[in-house]
Amino acid sequence: MRSEGEHHKNLDATLKGVIALLERQALVHQLVARTDTRKHALVQSLVERQHAVELEKKLNGLHPADAAFVLESVRQEQRIAAWLLIRRERRGAVLLELAAPIRTSLVALLEEPELVAIGQQMEAEDFADLVQDLPQERVDAVLAQLSTHERAEVQSVLSFPEGSVGAIMQLEVVTVRTDVTLEEALASLRRRGSLPAQLTSLTVVDRDNVLQGMLPLDRLLVGDVNLHVNEVMDAAPTYFLTNDTDDDAAEMFERYDLISAPVVNLHNQVVGMLTVDAVLDHVKQDSFKQALSQVGLSEDEDLFAPILQSGRKRLAWLGVNLLTAFIASRVVARFEGSIAQLTALAALMPIVASIGGNTGNQTVALVIRGIALSQLNTSNMLFLLRKELAIGIINGALWGVACATVLLYHSVGLAAVMASAMVLNMLVASVVGVACPLLLKRVGRDPVMGSSILLTAITDSMGFLIFLALASALLL
Repeated sequence: MRSEGEHHKNLDATLKGVIALLERQALVHQLVARTDTRKHALVQSLVERQHAVELEKKLNGLHPADAAFVLESVRQEQRIAAWLLIRRERRGAVLLELAAPIRTSLVALLEEPELVAIGQQMEAEDFADLVQDLPQERVDAVLAQLSTHERAEVQSVLSFPEGSVGAIMQLEVVTVRTDVTLEEALASLRRRGSLPAQLTSLTVVDRDNVLQGMLPLDRLLVGDVNLHVNEVMDAAPTYFLTNDTDDDAAEMFERYDLISAPVVNLHNQVVGMLTVDAVLDHVKQDSFKQALSQVGLSEDEDLFAPILQSGRKRLAWLGVNLLTAFIASRVVARFEGSIAQLTALAALMPIVASIGGNTGNQTVALVIRGIALSQLNTSNMLFLLRKELAIGIINGALWGVACATVLLYHSVGLAAVMASAMVLNMLVASVVGVACPLLLKRVGRDPVMGSSILLTAITDSMGFLIFLALASALLL
């Protein structure tokens, strides 16, 4: 069995080989196009076909996840060229492994007959994930060509709002009735011929498909075959409603170490199963989204997107940051006279602003984590604020004295101002770090993105204001 390091090494080598073939193919196309010969078209066709065959062999010999990695790691024009060489019967599996923005762009290239064929091969929940971003008229046209049962399942998944358990659950559920014996339950499993992945328990239902409990496979396999299911099942299982949020589901899976759990509707009837792989996919996507949000990027950002397209998406973020920087510059401008009289202030004030920003970012990260895990409530918010203020005072005093000692500039007064400003700005940062995510969450905005913008603006502006005001009042 290959180690993870060997796998990555081989995959990197494959990626380099694919890129080299794509670039060689493009180069040959350019050179042949400049050749003045009547056999121009034939030469070009033969050379490009030779490279295409080699590329096709490489791409179709990869695991779907590895093929997806290759597609994500090349420029857009190379991506489309490589995508067209992947065999039609493999495209559905590769699409499922791609990042959302790239998957959406490639699905849009598929013709209607191929979309229909993929829909007939895939599970309903997977196909719904592929087509959800297509124009509604295309979705309707494709669904109209599926069987009644397939169409109903896909429409059922599409009907659940994004971010709900219903949108990420799988529809296939292995159920067993409460009144059958373990021997009869085993016989029904054998008749199925195959079982879903991550199946560790059977979902126990009554005649109306209402959830009654869960039967772990180990109890089924080693229990007395004459016992009835209701005698050995877990009668109080963890389950989810279709309208529960996927964040809550992820928290429950982590807390109780779940592998899978049934999903029920408002009538407590079993309609699906939530598995750990779907939850992990959500957690990974959410972490990726938060990492991008912190720097003002959306989750559909493509590393190899065209320059203008990527530039437009970053304009708003840069504009907001420019505004906050302008506010900070206006604060500094009010104290130009003080800075002119004591030039050391210009060198020291960025330190005060920077330490406040770092303190605030630490607090923001903790508060956002507490929000995500539902650990914050009205009874403990005040305690958290007091705690962060106390930490700000302690760290501000320690590092303020340390910086003042090192950057003394032969002035005890300047050192005292420096230390005091650091303490005060760290207190401001602690308050903002606690308050911003909570306020943004309350008004329905993204705490990750909004908190970063507000924190930067306030800690920079207040850091400059506090330091320069103290210096002007005490030293000049």
